[in-house]
Amino acid sequence: MAVDTKREEVKAIARFIRMSPYKVRRVLDQIRGRSYREALIILEFMPYRACEPIIKLLRSAAANAEHNNGFDRTTLVVSTAFADGGPSLKRFRPRAQGRAYQIRKPTCHITIAVAPADD
Repeated sequence: MAVDTKREEVKAIARFIRMSPYKVRRVLDQIRGRSYREALIILEFMPYRACEPIIKLLRSAAANAEHNNGFDRTTLVVSTAFADGGPSLKRFRPRAQGRAYQIRKPTCHITIAVAPADD
């Protein structure tokens, strides 16, 4: 008999972010498992462009947890954070002798879930 010990998570999803999922993942790896406050401080001082949408998404997940589930922001922990690839925008760049090179501009879907800390 399997017992479900998974704690209640509240998530927020940002879709079609015009950024490579590879570059977003290196930022998400830094905040996964940390407290909400600590994650915000880390993101505030990281030099990457991916931090801006992640900060917005983390705040949204915390607001969802507070408003919809009645959790306290100070007790929240980033339980899950991942970035999946979205559809690529396909563009063409003119090259020599009438040729055209395809340029793919990647997008990604970012998901962050927060849960109350186990004390």
